[in-house]
Amino acid sequence: MPSHQLEYEILGASAQSVEIILDPGETVIAEAGAMNYMTDGVRFETRMGDGSSSGLLGKLWSVGKRMLTGESLFMTHFSNAGKSQARVAFAAPYPGTVVPIDLAKIGGRLICQKDAFLCAAHGTRIGISFAKRLGAGFFGGEGFILQKLEGDGLAFVHAGGTVIRKELNNETLRLDTGCLVAFSSGIDYDIALAGGLKSMLFGGEGILLTTLKGTGTVWIQSLPFSRLAERVYAATVQAREEVRAGGK
Repeated sequence: MPSHQLEYEILGASAQSVEIILDPGETVIAEAGAMNYMTDGVRFETRMGDGSSSGLLGKLWSVGKRMLTGESLFMTHFSNAGKSQARVAFAAPYPGTVVPIDLAKIGGRLICQKDAFLCAAHGTRIGISFAKRLGAGFFGGEGFILQKLEGDGLAFVHAGGTVIRKELNNETLRLDTGCLVAFSSGIDYDIALAGGLKSMLFGGEGILLTTLKGTGTVWIQSLPFSRLAERVYAATVQAREEVRAGGK
């Protein structure tokens, strides 16, 4: 099914949102809870999956895939039921950058971190992708299960901090697993142990690294939410310990 052709406007700088401009009859799908506001004429409906499957078995399979990623079983469909243009805006639950990606220009497929997807044109299929080395999954961390977006329309993903876009030409790129946002067709993806035991325990870079090989586009985030959350948690624990020590 061809995707709806959307217009959009990115709002803000360090904490961005995206405003989708819907012509009459157009629909955008989004993660539950991502909507900020909508103008008159927009109607929304919560459905199982992305709406690309019409049969019961297809819907159940779509829901099963979303359960594996840890996302909500449902997605929200926002449609313009009016006779003139309408707008609906979306944002992630933490500060960062919204990245618009035209799937038709990157081979019709995008692989992204499971919490990166924000919204997309109706007709976009949302599935899952696994790291090749299943053994890496036993070590936990991000990147073992990824989301796969397929279609020919616009998709919007969210990244923490600054977004760096890298173009690989039969090259290899290694990065912290949490810093990966998304990559296009033509890129081979794998997760591996970072190195020797000493490096993994005392290097401060985690025990897993992502390796990307091939020709295509890679989007990287400078501040993954997991890294921010770890720093906030550590600072909170330290502050509590200092308060307790001062009260003795």
